[in-house]
Amino acid sequence: MLREFRNEPYVDFSQPEPRRRMEEALAYVESQLGKEYSLIIGNEHITTDAKITSIAPSDKNKVIGIFSKADKELANKAVETAYETFQTWKNVDPIVRARYLLKGAAEMRRRIYEFSAWMVYEEGKNWLEAYADTAEAIDFLEFYAREMMRLAAPQPLTPIETEENDLQYIPLGVFAVIPPWNFPLAIMAGMTTAAVVSGNTVVLKPASTAPAVARVFVDMMINDCSLPPGVINFCPGSGGEMGDTIVAHPKTRGIAFTGSKEVGLHIHELAAKTQPGQIWIKRTILEMGGKDAILVDNNVDTDEAAAGIVASAFGFQGQKCSACSRAIVHQDVYDEVLEKVVAKAKELTVGHAKDNPNMAAVIDENAYNNILNYIEIGKGEGRLMCGGEPAKVEGYDGFYIQPTVIADVDPQATIAQEEIFGPVLAFIKANDFKHGLEIVNNTEFGLTGAVYSKNREHLELARREFHVGNLYFNRKCTGALVGSQPFGGFNMSGTDSKAGGRDYLLLFTQAKLISERL
Repeated sequence: MLREFRNEPYVDFSQPEPRRRMEEALAYVESQLGKEYSLIIGNEHITTDAKITSIAPSDKNKVIGIFSKADKELANKAVETAYETFQTWKNVDPIVRARYLLKGAAEMRRRIYEFSAWMVYEEGKNWLEAYADTAEAIDFLEFYAREMMRLAAPQPLTPIETEENDLQYIPLGVFAVIPPWNFPLAIMAGMTTAAVVSGNTVVLKPASTAPAVARVFVDMMINDCSLPPGVINFCPGSGGEMGDTIVAHPKTRGIAFTGSKEVGLHIHELAAKTQPGQIWIKRTILEMGGKDAILVDNNVDTDEAAAGIVASAFGFQGQKCSACSRAIVHQDVYDEVLEKVVAKAKELTVGHAKDNPNMAAVIDENAYNNILNYIEIGKGEGRLMCGGEPAKVEGYDGFYIQPTVIADVDPQATIAQEEIFGPVLAFIKANDFKHGLEIVNNTEFGLTGAVYSKNREHLELARREFHVGNLYFNRKCTGALVGSQPFGGFNMSGTDSKAGGRDYLLLFTQAKLISERL
């Protein structure tokens, strides 16, 4: 009998055994760096002349892997292959499909340090951030397997004596899965396996800065879990050529995407245009980032609030769509909270991810330059309290930036409105709690947020008026747990798809009612 779902626990890297296992995994992964990888379309491994080179952000002279790059022709081939495979995969018993995920979760659990080590090198995650990413991926596989079993069971309907009625959740078809680089295992695996367990087939276009982690996952599902060829097709490529092709293809039935607002809106627009031969309305599942805020009331433990702000703002270098990029603080405690946040930020260590610092490098040169540009803008929009410059890490040439806090920022300032996706925190003063709520809602996003307050009336007001998909009280605004905190946002943060929740697989299925008169 399958046990009830429970989240994968974390480990304490201050203990000898987890530290030893992580060091061994890092050494193993380092020995695998620099290899070349083909596309996987059906049962074919295809090598192309055009390549994508993945480099380590903590040491840009280190090549993670070299990946064949799909063009438009191969993108079309991948969709056609996935469509052909769908004709058989859709008829596989949902319980059997769920077992592929359960096997994948078990295999990933056995290799949890290895998967984590890949993210340390390829994405610059410190040990705990990488381990948490792998744990979340395991959670997605375990949770979605059980959800498919639940949806495959007889569904409750109002009985009619003269008829037998049956409601079934059936798959849609081919899904284009376009994951982000910042959660290259959890979100990639979550979107991919949600589609697969629902009976769909997938063309997976991994982020160009995170193809290695995706490839290790796909190899695991095919080689260790015996997933049939063509169910997942691995196709790195450019967004403009490969990505647009799989989104626009008339045989693509749905698109699952996580990334920037601009790309998400482009996908939504492209998917809405009916192509010759297309006989359905394509479904888009979009998560597009945020401009998340932590609101601090005047009756709080300021040490606790400061710790939550720093963890939310600078975890994984602020490269989370849920990261706190705005601290909105009641004027009565503004100076005190600001002082404590700055002190804690200055204590953070910056270094190569393999050495397990608090912060490592940002993902690539484009992000590095973009973040530094925002910092320069921010210096003109507020008072620089700490950071504001590249960080130097001895022995490594990487994309390092100091944790940066800018105070006295106007709520309409550029750095208070635009998503920066880096270690930059804007401090904004609120006259009172209601004024603070007005500020938190004044952007086009609505993903996550948090409130620190001991005032029940204020918490209940925030419960009603703080307009985000994931709202947290008296804790940080990052770190949603599968099953407990379904994740997805409002407004320009996306379609509120609620990954890791009981509604999620409904987005990858359609309900069919069958009624037989007795």
